[in-house]
Amino acid sequence: MDTTTTDLTGQLVDRLFSATVSALELCSIYLGVELGLYRALSRDGALTAAELSARAGIASRYAVEWLEQQAVAGLLTVDQPAAPGSGADAGDRRYRLDPEHARVLVDVDDPAHVAPFAHLLAGIGSVLPAVAAAYREGGGVAYAAYGPAFRYGQGHINRPAFTHQLPAAWLGAMPDVVSRLESASRPRIADVGCGQGWSVQSLARAFPRAWVDGIDADSASIHDARRNAADAGLDGRVRFVHADVARAADEGPYDLVLFLEALHDMPQPVEALRATRAALAPDGVVLIVDERVADRFTAPGTEVERMMYGWSVTHCLPSQLADRGSVATGTVLRPGTLHRWAAQAGFTRSVDLPVQDACFRLYRLER
Repeated sequence: MDTTTTDLTGQLVDRLFSATVSALELCSIYLGVELGLYRALSRDGALTAAELSARAGIASRYAVEWLEQQAVAGLLTVDQPAAPGSGADAGDRRYRLDPEHARVLVDVDDPAHVAPFAHLLAGIGSVLPAVAAAYREGGGVAYAAYGPAFRYGQGHINRPAFTHQLPAAWLGAMPDVVSRLESASRPRIADVGCGQGWSVQSLARAFPRAWVDGIDADSASIHDARRNAADAGLDGRVRFVHADVARAADEGPYDLVLFLEALHDMPQPVEALRATRAALAPDGVVLIVDERVADRFTAPGTEVERMMYGWSVTHCLPSQLADRGSVATGTVLRPGTLHRWAAQAGFTRSVDLPVQDACFRLYRLER
């Protein structure tokens, strides 16, 4: 018997079994976030199924099953489980969300908040048949087709980093730019591919004298960004423009232009960078934050590399191929490619910034 083959087969079986468990639990997390179940538990403390049903407005039978599944998965704890043979009803059990788990599942600005992965998965799941058809036909699946779940997931998975790391560690790697933004009477900043606008809000708070524009080609994202800014009391200090990157040249000049996890999705990235260069003030700078992938293709890859390719085959590449003439980068934008694009767009200098981040690389481009 070929024991090596048997062992390899068993390892893959175990891996897919674990992946299935994890995927199903992500789906249950989607329900917990979407229906406000974690929020109710975080706000009100330990609840029975009947209490959660009433406070979150869901059917009681679903409340029982979801709470039991969450406890079995170790996401919730049971304060008062019915003892075997005690005659106590399962409805007497009280379920609690630990504050440390609330950081992950409820607190949207916490650096540990990764629950939005569940919404990303839900958005991809909703269009998988269309993605399969695109593979056969060679076409694409438009970003808008992934729906509000994916849009929410994409916006909120990056929200903690945009809130905390962007104004501190990321911009802190360019102290001359920070000094200019702090000292100028009315500096101008643009975020190209701003999505739901969390980065724009962060920049407006960090630099209160700045004019900050968010530019995005997706109308639903711009609608979300305007609503979010209004809810935060910032709608008079920021502006959101529904347009592609070519519009930036008309809106400038800017002291700082950012592409935050957006350049790899541009259908024509060199043209996007060329338009951005034209939109810069004479001493303006471009900050690009994109995926921390390996310098070159290596298989097997790290978990981060695996995740980036996972997004690529299910979302980034199909959505890019919905645009005619797209260069179809996918998610995996390697450093050598970015620096080549910068040179082709006319930038005289492009450098990696010395920021250590598990998921992102940072690049500075100068005219």
